[in-house]
Amino acid sequence: MATYDNLPVYKDSYDLLLGIFIFSKAMAREYKYTVGENLKTETVNLIANIYRANCSFNKTNLIRAARENIEVVRLYLRLIKDLKQISLPQFIKLNELIESISKQLSWWQKTIINQGQSRHSVTAMTSAPN
Repeated sequence: MATYDNLPVYKDSYDLLLGIFIFSKAMAREYKYTVGENLKTETVNLIANIYRANCSFNKTNLIRAARENIEVVRLYLRLIKDLKQISLPQFIKLNELIESISKQLSWWQKTIINQGQSRHSVTAMTSAPN
């Protein structure tokens, strides 16, 4: 098991959180303390779920939760862009991180599921009567 802070998905998620904190300083007050705070909270929850999944034996539900987190983050970021609270270059940079995180989580989930299926098939093959 790799330490969580060496995982590429963790590093990208942390970079996303850092980028959100940086751009949110310039947001209008009415959005900063509503949508901006929700965006930060959801991103922190994403990182926490990645950490928990890395430490857990049953990773599937935690990875699924992290995938839900990243989709909510994507929604909030899109809303912030539509409200003109983020520049287009900042939006593009953060959206690229979101896409990278989403793909990594999807790959991780598929890998875990495939490992589980292969274990079951190996168990079935070894326990099958001759």
